[in-house]
Amino acid sequence: MAEVGAPADRLERLAQAVAERGLGVLIVSAAANVRWLTGFTGSNGVALVTPGGAGAFLTDFRYDAQSAAQLSGDWKREIVSGELLGPAIAGRFPDVGGAPVGYDDRHASVHAGAALAAAIPDGSSLEPAGGLVEDLRVIKDAGEIAAIRAAAQLADAALAELLTRGLVGRTEAEVALDLEFTMRRAGAQAISFEPIVAAGAHGALPHATPRTVAIPAGVLVTIDWGAQLDGYCSDCTRTLATGDISGEPRAIYEIVLEAQLAGLGAVRPGQTGREVDAVARAVIDGAGYGERYGHGLGHGVGLEVHEGPRLSKLGDQELAAGMVVTVEPGIYLPGSAGVRIEDLVLVTAAGHEVLNTLPKELVVVD
Repeated sequence: MAEVGAPADRLERLAQAVAERGLGVLIVSAAANVRWLTGFTGSNGVALVTPGGAGAFLTDFRYDAQSAAQLSGDWKREIVSGELLGPAIAGRFPDVGGAPVGYDDRHASVHAGAALAAAIPDGSSLEPAGGLVEDLRVIKDAGEIAAIRAAAQLADAALAELLTRGLVGRTEAEVALDLEFTMRRAGAQAISFEPIVAAGAHGALPHATPRTVAIPAGVLVTIDWGAQLDGYCSDCTRTLATGDISGEPRAIYEIVLEAQLAGLGAVRPGQTGREVDAVARAVIDGAGYGERYGHGLGHGVGLEVHEGPRLSKLGDQELAAGMVVTVEPGIYLPGSAGVRIEDLVLVTAAGHEVLNTLPKELVVVD
């Protein structure tokens, strides 16, 4: 089980945000937000946060012992039955004096929102407040950074081991499963997401599903994978060759590598996600492949493999020390090939630190 509680400053900072928002209480229900705030790792828990700090923590009988072990004494722990975002929460709110009750509308269903509206104290109102916790989670503390760094190192080592067993003649699905098992044998608690293994023309699908099709010689193979340690994710992509690669596939590899290095060079505090994205995108646009690069440059990684901030045309948030983001440009040629190169990057006070250590020059694997 996890250490009892979560760092106390997280609750203090969230309580301050609740006060600044003018809420009487905030209902924290998304599993990642609950874990970050309380240390509880179960799948069914709700925390109530007031401007003064911790309130009730609700869970069901399955997590009685686990919640007792993982929660600090700040929380008034209650074991309830029924849907937590519904009748079970009624009567467990503090006196909010008519102030609004905030809830995590980004993760709550319409049904849950209606049930909460019926359960809040008389004279109060239900206010969408999704993002309050996520806005705090974007800056990782030392413990979070250590977990992400360790997850990245484990994932790097797993791919390196996998490649010693070769790629040619194995199916994409077999390679993906081997990679998952290798990470788990090395100590990963889970995978960050289902690994992507895409050879040849299949690599032109950014989120390709591994097939039961043998990987041939003489093609590019994109592998996108990540490990989870202590709840924190890693995310990395490498495009490899199974033989001599020339012509346009080789050319787009070099363009993507140039774009990725340019994007990495732009990662530093004060830059917006949009500005970093534009630096890498300019390389691909300038090479004439802008229409074949349709996704953003990257995203935040932490308890979830996709979280804030965004490195894209829509990314208006400034980067700050403690953020962990991906830098992953790509070019995708339908019917021919695809290339994506991705690193996990810590934003530091002086600039950035790349957390992955695998080479990025085109590696040939038999």
